[in-house]
Amino acid sequence: MKVLFVGDIVGKPGRRALREGLPDLISKLKVDFVIANVENAAGGFGITKAVVEEIFSCGADVLTSGNHIWDKKEAVTYITKEDRLLRPANYPPGAPGHGSIIMNTPSGEKIAVLNLSGRVFMHQLDCPFQVAGRELPALKEQAKVIIVDFHAEATSEKSAFAWYLDGEVSAVVGTHTHVQTADERLLPKGTAFITDVGMTGPVNSIIGVKREQIINKFLTQVPTRFETAKGEAVLSCVLLEINTGTGMAASIQRLQITFP
Repeated sequence: MKVLFVGDIVGKPGRRALREGLPDLISKLKVDFVIANVENAAGGFGITKAVVEEIFSCGADVLTSGNHIWDKKEAVTYITKEDRLLRPANYPPGAPGHGSIIMNTPSGEKIAVLNLSGRVFMHQLDCPFQVAGRELPALKEQAKVIIVDFHAEATSEKSAFAWYLDGEVSAVVGTHTHVQTADERLLPKGTAFITDVGMTGPVNSIIGVKREQIINKFLTQVPTRFETAKGEAVLSCVLLEINTGTGMAASIQRLQITFP
């Protein structure tokens, strides 16, 4: 099975890169299933129904998120109506939506997607290690292929989490920091891992935001309303090849494609 994971989509430039690049990638690479992180897809912060529908129309099958999932008010109610839009599973009980889903690929094979958030330099949610331990048995009963989006800041926490789940899931894909890392690998027991898949958004920016706004914030420490940058965009993703018999990964390849 070939699974394409698209890194954090940021605003209109990110959606444009997805619209221009994803259908072609699906066709050329013979992709069976597409997962995309969308927590910054609407104006750089949060998600809306219209944006979700646009991203699904490009070929995405499941959407993951992170700490910005609630930035648009409508997401609080919309997420309860769209099962394919996930929020981190380690939000406390009572939070709307859910953190995992099991779906069928076009060929009929089952795939599970689990979304979790880190805690180092992040909101103090429930322990992702323990929540993963509670969630995985039920997912494994129905699917051998399990992809985890670990939305976290610290590279050490991401690495520890991947090693913790080595041999238990097909892949642990890091999101949140918007910079694609060059450490993709297969761990000894067969789990694919990359610290961060990178950003799908404006190239000439600082993690998707207008450069001058970020620089001014560092210079003055005065709160600033950040805006998504414009212009050239990049589509960042990883291609996972997974043995459906064992559920373990055969390969992981990172990709970046730019669009003027």
